[in-house]
Amino acid sequence: MERDMLTFALLFDTYGEMLTEKQRLCCDLRYNQDLTLGEIGELEGISRQAVRDNLVRAEAQMRELENKIGAVQRQLRVESALDELDSAAAEAETMGVPALAAKIRGAAAQIKE
Repeated sequence: MERDMLTFALLFDTYGEMLTEKQRLCCDLRYNQDLTLGEIGELEGISRQAVRDNLVRAEAQMRELENKIGAVQRQLRVESALDELDSAAAEAETMGVPALAAKIRGAAAQIKE
């Protein structure tokens, strides 16, 4: 469940601007502000079911965009590679090769920019 929330947060950060205003608002209230469906419905003057429908459509749309574009998966791969570079730099330092460690960290810093 926590992994799904992280995935949804990444999808929303990446593709949220492509949703309708109502979908964006429902997603923000639900996942960023942790309101219940009923609370969102009361706040927006719509039924709990309408809130759920908006969330389901928004998630489907964002997953479809991710399947076509792949920006979130690419971001996750880059972050994983940066973690590996950090480990390699630490290993190089442990092996007594500080110049190599600095070179690895420099390359990682360029990727982060």
